[in-house]
Amino acid sequence: MSNNIEVNYHTTGESTVTNKLGMRQMQERVYAKRNSKYLLVKAPPASGKSRALMFVALDKLANQGIKKVIVAVPERSIGSSFKNTELVKYGFYEDWIIDPYYDLTSAGTSDSKVQRLIKFMEDTEAKVAICTHSTLRNAYQKIDSDKKFDNTLIAIDEFHHVSAEDNSVLGGALKNIMHNSNAHILAMTGSYFRGDSAPILTEEDEREFDKVNYSYYEQLDGYKYLKSFGIDYKFYQGRYTDAIGEAMDLDKKMIIHIPNVNSAESTKDKYDEVDHIFDAIGEIEKKDEETGIYFVRRKTDGKLLKVADLVNEDGREKIQATLRKIKDADDLDIIIALGMAKEGFDWPWAEYALTIGYRGSLTEIVQIIGRVTRDSENKTHSQFVNLIAQPDADNEDVTYAVNTIIKAITASLLMEQVLSPEIKLKSKGSKIDTTDKNNDDVVFIKGLKEPPTQKAKDIIENDLPDLKAAILQDRQVQQAIATQEDTEYVNKVLIPKVIMQQELDLDDEELESVRQHLVADMVVSQSQNKTSKGENGDNNKFLSMANRLIDVEKLDINMIDKINPFQRAYEIMSTNINSSTLRILQREIDSKKYDFSEDELRLIYPKILKFISENDGKLPDKGSDDEMERKYAYALIKLKTMKEEKERLENA
Repeated sequence: MSNNIEVNYHTTGESTVTNKLGMRQMQERVYAKRNSKYLLVKAPPASGKSRALMFVALDKLANQGIKKVIVAVPERSIGSSFKNTELVKYGFYEDWIIDPYYDLTSAGTSDSKVQRLIKFMEDTEAKVAICTHSTLRNAYQKIDSDKKFDNTLIAIDEFHHVSAEDNSVLGGALKNIMHNSNAHILAMTGSYFRGDSAPILTEEDEREFDKVNYSYYEQLDGYKYLKSFGIDYKFYQGRYTDAIGEAMDLDKKMIIHIPNVNSAESTKDKYDEVDHIFDAIGEIEKKDEETGIYFVRRKTDGKLLKVADLVNEDGREKIQATLRKIKDADDLDIIIALGMAKEGFDWPWAEYALTIGYRGSLTEIVQIIGRVTRDSENKTHSQFVNLIAQPDADNEDVTYAVNTIIKAITASLLMEQVLSPEIKLKSKGSKIDTTDKNNDDVVFIKGLKEPPTQKAKDIIENDLPDLKAAILQDRQVQQAIATQEDTEYVNKVLIPKVIMQQELDLDDEELESVRQHLVADMVVSQSQNKTSKGENGDNNKFLSMANRLIDVEKLDINMIDKINPFQRAYEIMSTNINSSTLRILQREIDSKKYDFSEDELRLIYPKILKFISENDGKLPDKGSDDEMERKYAYALIKLKTMKEEKERLENA
């Protein structure tokens, strides 16, 4: 299979090796910050976040004056990740033991669990409780004082489910507990993206957290078996059920996610869709009534495949129980799911994720990818395939199809950034020049603006993945990708606009520093390293950027600012869809090309004034051959229209 994106790894085994305390690489990094009052852990699926929490929680109970630990998970099934765990035999000083009475992720009514959690808070002997986010949220509303959480560690698993918006009770609860008690908080997420829209915590509160970032690349590079990961897009016209046979790989352990019934890709009959998938696989021979697993005779060679259907509600609990007991790769071949088999789901042998329809949430895409990127002896390569509708010029819903393709491609671009090695960017002449010169992951850039404050430095070190996610989800950025927008406009207007929208409260100098690092990071991480022998026999390093080779020794920020950071996304589209479809994409977006937001106008207005000053008072011409001048002209028209409208309302 040819991939739009493929990342290769060194299989060093380091991320799965344990130290003398029985901790893997990521867990050791978290444990080093165990004394932090507020700790935010960002790490991919399968990196060992659950056990990292156990190590920290036990230390806080033993050595830091913490009396109680509440572990909150988004759904009951994930509670099993925190079951009794032997730690002593691997080198730690205490095992993780849960009193079944306070395991509130087992069966029972929600009201009884809320009462049980309140009782836990009052029980002086009880140490650890496990509950769902919902139980914690509802219990908090019944507890009369935030001081009741004094000397308590609240650990929130899958933290991206929590939002700081006013309607998020749990987000508000965390804020109040932070401000009104001495409680400690450990937040963990497998996603780099803040719920894709609203921030989990306000910027002010998040600044209180120490952070541990463990990247996808560190995790995958340190595996023993998995050597590479690929992302591919397949396009269909008509019904996806007619095309799914070509998208499946029946030689792989596969998870198929069908579209939500409310989505445009859905046929609106999920059971019929599952039947079509079974037909595409082969002929159902029997169903094991004890396990709920179907045995299907493959069309091509008659091999018997074991298939789990998680879409049909009938018998689902039985199938889920079976999946939890799977011990061997041969126990299952295919899972068909709708909303399940995503976060917290563990089938380490899965190697091929086929997702029908674009998923609007980057968090959801990360979770699906996480299902197939666990290390297992049965695979050296994992694959994510997205089957999405191709726009047809005669289709009334062409706008939806266009937007879907662009969002899908930008998501893959972001995945490439997240899954690839992290690159450290340093300004030429910086103090560490001499010591880091030979490091492969350090790139020196002439004129790169060093962060002027600690706040800017923290953003550059910790928040670039979140900023990339915000940028690639911005509607105007997505339009710019499809139309190969003017590079200067993208880098100096659109990207700063999105950074400002994240409410980071940056001054102009901080904003420019973050912008430069962000653009440079996106451009450089997409480039390919090439080495050639110079005249003197020395190895000269080059980066292949935007289809041209650039000598690393001569790399400067002005050069980077002239390169489109989204060129790869356009290339992915160009190689995957035919020219007529590409024209439909461009035509559809051109029609909305000059739709300015107020933030964008605020940023572009000083540039218009500068243009007028530099051109002896000449106003920008919308008929100019220069793209930037045309944009200035349309922005000026928009500003004049807004001014006239404001005056009209004032005089009314």
